[in-house]
Amino acid sequence: MGKIGFLLAIALDCLLALGPLSVAANVLLLFPSGASKYLVEGHISKHAKAVPGVWGGGITAFISAVLAKLALLGAAACFVLSGVGLTNGPLCFYNASERVHGHGTLWGYPFLDANGQEPDSRAENYLHDRRAWSICLEPEGIVAWNVVLFSLLLLISAAEMVLASLQILNGCLGCLCGFCEGK
Repeated sequence: MGKIGFLLAIALDCLLALGPLSVAANVLLLFPSGASKYLVEGHISKHAKAVPGVWGGGITAFISAVLAKLALLGAAACFVLSGVGLTNGPLCFYNASERVHGHGTLWGYPFLDANGQEPDSRAENYLHDRRAWSICLEPEGIVAWNVVLFSLLLLISAAEMVLASLQILNGCLGCLCGFCEGK
């Protein structure tokens, strides 16, 4: 673990400690001498009423400490939902008479079974068989649109999960190695 990683871990620990301190200091500014009458009467400076210690020094400090974990969770959710979206295929106006159990045209997910719960044999093939894409009549080109964009989301979210995990690991190792370097 390099010195930069160690410094990042120390900075994160400091932010976590200073954030609540900042909020508390700003709240105390609203109650001089512990009295609420000055706040009620409007005799508090505009700078204290702007509560910069809450939103500037407090919330943003917590956000920076939590962002890597939120980024990992968000990227994982994006990955899962994009994978499901890619597997299920698009919602489109399609000719249901081409399906075994369908009649006429309707809006739905043509690459799922009649109950809309399990992918049918089409779902296994639609990603590889561009001829199956013609079942969707509207919106024009919706299958290619979904395949390209959901695939892009899968790649982006996979990269984000790796990067967020590395950031979390960096913070943890920085903390642990910081204790080791002191001994």
